Amino acid sequence: MDGLTDAELRSRVRAGDGAAFGVVYDRHVHRVFGLCRRAADSVDAADDLTALVFLEAWRNRSRVRIVNGSIIGWLLVTAGYVARNHARAERRYRRYLTAVPTAEHVPDPSDEVLHRLDVEARTQRVQRAITRLSARDQEVLTLCVLEELPLADVSGVLRVPLGTVKSRLSRAKARLAQLLSEPAGDQPARTVEGGI
Repeated sequence: MDGLTDAELRSRVRAGDGAAFGVVYDRHVHRVFGLCRRAADSVDAADDLTALVFLEAWRNRSRVRIVNGSIIGWLLVTAGYVARNHARAERRYRRYLTAVPTAEHVPDPSDEVLHRLDVEARTQRVQRAITRLSARDQEVLTLCVLEELPLADVSGVLRVPLGTVKSRLSRAKARLAQLLSEPAGDQPARTVEGGI
C-alpha cells in the first residue's frame, strides 16, 4: 500500500480502511509533528497535538481535501487550527494559575542551562510574535515559510488566487519583522489584524 498516492489512499480511508490510514499517518506524521512542535511548549504537548490532528483527519475523512495529489496541506492547516486552540487553552490555564502563589525559583548556574534558557527565550519571543499575527497571517507563514509548501499548493489549500497568497505572505513577513523589532517589554498582548 506504500506505493499508492494520497488520493488513492483517501478513497480507501473514506471506506474505513485503517491500514490505508496508517500509511497516510506514516507518510506525513513527521511534518505534522514538526509544525506542532513549533507551536507547543514541549515534545509531549506536540505529540498530543499531532495525535489530535490525525484524529480529526480520521473523524473528517469524508471531507479531507487533496491538493496536487497530496493531503499534507489539509493536515498542516488542521494542525494550525489545533495548535491555536491548544494555545488558547494554555493561556486560560496560565491566567488561572496566576491566582496561585508561585514558589521561589533558584536558577541553575551551569553555562549549558543558561544557554538553553537563552535559546528558549528567543524561541518563545518568536512564538509570541507569531501568535500576535492574525490567523490568516499565521496560516500563510506556516504553510509557505515553515513548511515550505510551494505557493501554488498553498493557493489550492487556502482556495485563494496565487497573487493573494504572495501578497499575504509579504504582508505577514513584514508584520512579523515589525513585531520582532519591538523591544521585548513593549509588546502588548494583541493580534495584528488586517489583510485580504
